[in-house]
Amino acid sequence: MRRFILCLLLGALALAGCAPALTDAPATPTSAPATTAAVPPPSATLPTAETSTPRRTPTEAPIIAALPTATLPPTPASAPGRYVDASQGVALRYPQEWTAQPGDDASTLTWVVAPDESVWGVLFSSPLPAAATLEQMAAQIRDDSARNLKDVTPLADRSVTLPGERPARHSEYRARDSEQEYHVVLTSAARGDRIFTLMFYGRPEAVALHRDAVDAISGALELSAPLRFGIPQDQALLWLGGESANPRAYDPATGGGNDLVFSGLVMFTPDLRVVSDLAASWDVSPDGTVYTFHLRPEARFHNGRPVTAQDVIYSWERAADPATESNEVLTYLGDIVGVRERHAGTSDRITGLAARDPHTLEVRIDAPKPYFVMKLTYATAAVVDEANVESGPEWYRTPNGTGPYRLIRWEPHRVQIYERNDGFYLAPPAVRYIIVQLVAEVGLRMYERGDIDITRVGSADVARLRDPGEPLHGELLEAVSMCTGYVVFDTTRPPFDDQKVRQAFALAVDRQQYVDLVADGLSLPARGLYPPALPGHDPALEGLAFDPALARTLLAESRYGGAEGLPTITFTTAGHGSDVSQDVAVLAAMWQEHLGVTIAIDNVEPDRWWDELHAGNHGQIFSQGWCADYPDPENFADALFHSQAQQNLGRYTSPKVDALLERARVERDPDARIRMYQEAERQIVHDAPAVFLSHALHFLLVKPRVKGYVLTPVHVPLARYLRLEPEQP
Repeated sequence: MRRFILCLLLGALALAGCAPALTDAPATPTSAPATTAAVPPPSATLPTAETSTPRRTPTEAPIIAALPTATLPPTPASAPGRYVDASQGVALRYPQEWTAQPGDDASTLTWVVAPDESVWGVLFSSPLPAAATLEQMAAQIRDDSARNLKDVTPLADRSVTLPGERPARHSEYRARDSEQEYHVVLTSAARGDRIFTLMFYGRPEAVALHRDAVDAISGALELSAPLRFGIPQDQALLWLGGESANPRAYDPATGGGNDLVFSGLVMFTPDLRVVSDLAASWDVSPDGTVYTFHLRPEARFHNGRPVTAQDVIYSWERAADPATESNEVLTYLGDIVGVRERHAGTSDRITGLAARDPHTLEVRIDAPKPYFVMKLTYATAAVVDEANVESGPEWYRTPNGTGPYRLIRWEPHRVQIYERNDGFYLAPPAVRYIIVQLVAEVGLRMYERGDIDITRVGSADVARLRDPGEPLHGELLEAVSMCTGYVVFDTTRPPFDDQKVRQAFALAVDRQQYVDLVADGLSLPARGLYPPALPGHDPALEGLAFDPALARTLLAESRYGGAEGLPTITFTTAGHGSDVSQDVAVLAAMWQEHLGVTIAIDNVEPDRWWDELHAGNHGQIFSQGWCADYPDPENFADALFHSQAQQNLGRYTSPKVDALLERARVERDPDARIRMYQEAERQIVHDAPAVFLSHALHFLLVKPRVKGYVLTPVHVPLARYLRLEPEQP
């Protein structure tokens, strides 16, 4: 009989794989009284959503620092006679002599069973599409529940009111399977994007016997704002996050940080304008080399201390300190006079920084560069509190930032909770809390259950979500990113110190086949470095197109004389153990097929990946990808392939490319700059220091209750712009 009701639910939830409704139910015990024949108890359980237990990596140190542990409101719990699921915002009362049993999965919340087990009730939830009404969905659930029955006789269908003046739909029908007749009673109510249904079923005489209890339980169904960790969900934005065993992932100076907690002098708006943040305004000297930033006098750290120009100087000098070992500081702050000397250890200060007064900061750069202020939107330029940073090695667990949110609770491997900074120097954000769940689970499944509000969508799920008949279709956002995926050759190590070998490897890759296999065709094959949305993208660039015959010819013409003369080649990528990711496997197979080359795979723990690359601990080939931090081709060509660039991890050198990039840095004519960057791109592609593979497309699901979300091609601190739509009753 449990199988019957589960099949009904599966039909209502539009899932597959269920046998006919009642034909596989166990036989009713013959000893049951005729007037209250027992409905067989639950005997089958469906698999629950796949989950995995968070695990510590071997390098993860024990947590020894104090963590934010704000006391949160208590969460109501179930007790005899009352079922409560605070996370779903649903409760019901039932007679003490009835019993409650746990649901089978995230959608089947609970069972309530009559004392003689002749009547069973089940409370379950389903998505409520944005365009659907309560009446429409309640009717669909009712019809789905009867789909595999016959002789269906409607008994009731009307509007009712539940506690809290909550509108609901009540319906009843009788129907038969091949053996017996059933009476089914359904009550459905909606809240937000979910519909909750309480369904009772049993033989007609049993339902009649327990009618008062059935009506009382149905009428006591309560819906309220769900609680997440004691916080009303209508006050919280729900995210899925993760934890790193590497402290550098949390430090703005080393490319981590958190734009909920930290902020900088300037920021991007959702339409990619650079606007003031900690700095109320700034001036630029006529020659374009001196920037004077005027800090907001009302800006405060979370502990109330005013932010000063000296705090900015401390933050940037700390980022440039060689002891910090920042892999990003030269990329984003290296234009400032003295940063390179500070990073090299030949100076104990950044000479291009000066505090003219507590709220005025002067910044001198080495040449007039039109993109300079955009670089200051990156995390490396964020401001930190010296006393906080110097408090100990795990200072980042209790950060004293300047951003729109304060971290108030951190339970490792469970949750981080951020509360709105009501003293924020700009308008405080509309959303009071942000709850980041630190669990190892599939984002799409959590989104479908209502556990998170925003999730990225993998390519395997895009086709379903693009279907107009899919309930989540209207919540799908799509955009072209400013990202390029590629693999890098170490041009200083054999065999990739030979340009013809590099070109041969590039020509042996069928990029269309690559994106079809790796991304289900939902990426764009890359012909060059610049993604299509980036200024400077050249649609006429042909690149090193797939040509296996030419690839073999070039390999034979190289100083290695063909595949047999090559040394062992190691491909380093982020991964665990001996696992080989699909993208690496596809490339290795192409090189094996078209060049006769065998590749050894070396995995590096993801937490250590970026640091290991910068330390030079990699094979002759390694995976990389780059997404624009600001919409300018300098962020790609110069940041990645200038011979002195901090991110030039393949150690590629080209005097011609260097000269083009150095001229483009200071060119005031936008069109002339773009032409220089395009010429530099053509030379880089020809020299083949990397194989440019694909440009990603972004797919995201966003709950209708989240307003103001924009899928931007570069990272923008969006939380301060978001609001939550009040729930409609």
